[in-house]
Amino acid sequence: MHARVAAATTAALLGGTVLILPTTSAHAADDDGPVVVAHRGASAYAPENTLAAVDKADDLGFSWVENDVQRTKDGVLVVVHDATLTRTTDVEKVYPDRAPWRVADFTAKEISRLDAGSWFGRRYAGTRVPTLKQYMNRISLNHQKLVLEIKNPELYPGIEGQTLKVLSNEGWLDPGHLRSRLIVQSFSPDSVRTVHDLRPGVKTALLGTPSVANLPAYSRFADQINSSHSTISTGYVAAVHAFDGPHGKPLEILTWTVDDARTARRVAGYGVDGVITNRPDVVRRALSGY
Repeated sequence: MHARVAAATTAALLGGTVLILPTTSAHAADDDGPVVVAHRGASAYAPENTLAAVDKADDLGFSWVENDVQRTKDGVLVVVHDATLTRTTDVEKVYPDRAPWRVADFTAKEISRLDAGSWFGRRYAGTRVPTLKQYMNRISLNHQKLVLEIKNPELYPGIEGQTLKVLSNEGWLDPGHLRSRLIVQSFSPDSVRTVHDLRPGVKTALLGTPSVANLPAYSRFADQINSSHSTISTGYVAAVHAFDGPHGKPLEILTWTVDDARTARRVAGYGVDGVITNRPDVVRRALSGY
């Protein structure tokens, strides 16, 4: 256990978990306050996980975007959140006999035919599900930064190495990107550990709100603990910051999905390092001056 935690003298009870808190904060917040990350792009204003959402975030002046990566039947990585295509595309209309319409049951060419924008609004009719390669090209063009989530890794054996290969091919594993432009996250500790083992230089994040008792183990391969805003507190954030991650710096914590000013100010008061939001402009205004 890190010395900052060993010196703790305060315990907080949250959701049935006893947190041992350091006596002083180990986290020095940036002068500009928490970083604001556009969730699935600026997904309140354009269809999620599409190039349109990336461009909307750029138009609003946000460099950090978040996305979700899964794999097609023929092994192509695509940017889509759900394990099925039904919520965000017209797959049931185009392929009516292919229920339950899982991403893994369609080839990349088949998915490229789908309309991933009409569900959101008529102006986005014809928007496509991007491949990870296409997505990386666009955010590179926009000079943006990426929090990449590996979704459902249990469905896609080897997706960690494949994701890293695409990132490498697109020039995203060079020192500059690794230093300040890329985070790879997952809800699966095994997946996060695999990314760290394959490319130790990559900054990684574990999604969820693990108990403080488990933080020492996770801090060996995760640089961040990224939690739902409804599950954290000042005490939990301080407990996370008390541990050093695999790169010798205090663990960070980003929180999701925060879309209103009141919640944004609340979590900023907790001391979080970043806020993931569908409405980055709303959060930026709320945090002005933090």
